Amino acid sequence: MQLDNVIIAPLVTEKSEDLKAPRKDVARYTFRVHTRANKELIRQALHHLYKVNAVKVNTMIVPGKMRRFRQDRIKLPKWKKAIVTLAPGQTLDLTKPV
Repeated sequence: MQLDNVIIAPLVTEKSEDLKAPRKDVARYTFRVHTRANKELIRQALHHLYKVNAVKVNTMIVPGKMRRFRQDRIKLPKWKKAIVTLAPGQTLDLTKPV
């Protein structure tokens, strides 16, 4: 798997912003990642794309939700989320494209 395809998009939600609130000195960011990516691949992709070092990577698989499409019910696919803790003093600028 190429490192450019590991990180799909950053997740900027209220819940992900609350992860930063308890400790201001620790930078935590949440990303949607490829479902077959492991923690080491995510760490390497962050270093490749953003030039930062990840101290800790937590991953979880988010189950797909049931949605209505006209009269039918469909299930959205599951996806993987990664919460990344950066080394002290490092931050990411998620507003600029990579």
